[in-house]
Amino acid sequence: MNSFVSTYKKSVNDSGNLSCKHCSLYRICLPKDANECELRALDKIIDRQQPLKRNTWLFNEGDPFKVIYAIKSCCIKTYRLTSKGKEQVCGFYLPGEIIGLDAIETGTHTCSAKIIQATRVCAIPYKEFVTLSHKMPGFQQQLMRIMSREIASQQWLITLLGKKSAEERVAAILCNLSDRFEVRGYSPNEFTLGMSRHDLGDYLGLAIETISRVLGRFHQDGLLTARGKHIQLHQPDQLRELAGYS
Repeated sequence: MNSFVSTYKKSVNDSGNLSCKHCSLYRICLPKDANECELRALDKIIDRQQPLKRNTWLFNEGDPFKVIYAIKSCCIKTYRLTSKGKEQVCGFYLPGEIIGLDAIETGTHTCSAKIIQATRVCAIPYKEFVTLSHKMPGFQQQLMRIMSREIASQQWLITLLGKKSAEERVAAILCNLSDRFEVRGYSPNEFTLGMSRHDLGDYLGLAIETISRVLGRFHQDGLLTARGKHIQLHQPDQLRELAGYS
C-alpha cells in the first residue's frame, strides 16, 4: 500500500542533510538537465527544515512573501477564508510540488498553507533563487513550467466545479491523484488519501455525505475499493471515461 510518505534516499551531504542530487524527487521539481555544479549552487541556498507537525501552518494569507517551498513528503492543503470565516480549500500539494508561487505578483500570500500530515519541506529564498536562475536559465525555465502547471490546474478546477456532476467530480480528482502518484513512482491504482473527506468535499464543492455516497456507489459498481482513506482503483479507464479526464 502506498501513502504520502517520504521518498528520500538515505544519502546525505557533508552537512548531514540530503542534497538535491540524492533526493528521489529532484527530477520532478528541478530541471532535467541540471548539472553537478548547478545542484551544488542550489544546495547552498536551500534550508531543509525539520519535520513540520500536523495542523501547523507553512504560511498564512496576507503573510509577506520571502520563500517558496518544495514539498518533500506527505501533503499540504491551501485554503482561503470566506467572509464568514470558513475555510475554502484551494488545492492539495504532494511531494515534488512547489508551493508559495501565488505571492510573486503581490508580495503577500493570497492563501494559507496548512500541514495536514507531518511533512518535510525545502525552503528556497525567492530572491536568492531568482539571482541563481539568472546565471542558470534552466532553473528559470523550470519555474515557468511549474507556474504553467499551476495555471492549468486552476483552469481544470474551474471546469470541474462548473459543469460536472458529483460522480464526475469525485472520479476526476481520483484520476488526477492517480496520475500525480504515478509520476512520483507510486502505484497509480492503490494509494492513501492525505486529506480528509471533509477537505476533499470542500475542494470539490460537495458535502461529505455526498463524497461517501459516491465512493460507496463506485465500490458497488466494482470501480474501486474504498476503506477509510485507502483507495484501490479496479477500473481506472472507466473512471477516466466517467470523468472525461485525460
